[in-house]
Amino acid sequence: MNINFLKYRKIYYIFSGILILASLFSIIFFGLNLGIDFTGGSILEVEFKEERLSNQEVQDILADLNLGSIYLQPTGEKGLILRMGEIDEETHQEIILRLKENREVKELRFEAIGPIIGRELQQKTKILIILALLAIVFYIALAFRKISRPLASWQYGLVTALVALLHDVLIPLGIFSILGKFYGVQITTPIIVGLLTVLGYSINDTIVVFDRIRENLFKKVGINYEETVNISLNQTLIRSLSTSLTTLFVLVALFLLGGETLKYFALVLILGIAAGAYSSIFIASPILVSWQKLRQRRA
Repeated sequence: MNINFLKYRKIYYIFSGILILASLFSIIFFGLNLGIDFTGGSILEVEFKEERLSNQEVQDILADLNLGSIYLQPTGEKGLILRMGEIDEETHQEIILRLKENREVKELRFEAIGPIIGRELQQKTKILIILALLAIVFYIALAFRKISRPLASWQYGLVTALVALLHDVLIPLGIFSILGKFYGVQITTPIIVGLLTVLGYSINDTIVVFDRIRENLFKKVGINYEETVNISLNQTLIRSLSTSLTTLFVLVALFLLGGETLKYFALVLILGIAAGAYSSIFIASPILVSWQKLRQRRA
């Protein structure tokens, strides 16, 4: 028995539209709490010989140094990474001395990232995302080149890329905007890597469904395009859900047990893959049907 996925596609659009608008609102009004990878600053990593100081204790010890916003990230059993604005060598040594007054501590690394490098990294990240999306549209148009009716091959690529970007990447970014505003979570390089991973994973999931649509169009399965798409969704549903769920089980375990270093990397993957699993079934394919019906009405 086939499920009619396309019957309630307007409800899917409204639900996703609300999430996308809420994400845009959050990003515009709260902004993104960019880490020093993108804004410039200093990274200090230390390891305590005995029990690690709590984040609040470290904040209190360094409070009168006027370091501005400090992002503290526990790592391993006794390690701690401090991310802060750019500091000079004198301040760097003062931080180490103050920490040593409370616990025996060993400095593992100290790095300074200039604001010019941070801006350059921001620019390269934007260019990378744009090039990745263009490559995806080109690849799908090439792979689906034998399909010309009822939709052209490039339209499959355009839908895939836009859904992946506006839905599966924008929603996690909106959530991280809220986390940055209220919990001080920063957008760092691992989170950007996670978003790019989500982009590829989400598109792969959507292409699996589109590829089945292509096969069924060649076989002339279904009496019209809408029925062909619906049959294809039913045929790929179990595969899509099982792939996404098994991946999410691992990521949830990584989020809960992987420590602070991997926590937000795992979270962005959880949010993105969950959004991608939803959009590949309930958004991308229904958009194709809506687009085809719109063309029919205009014709």
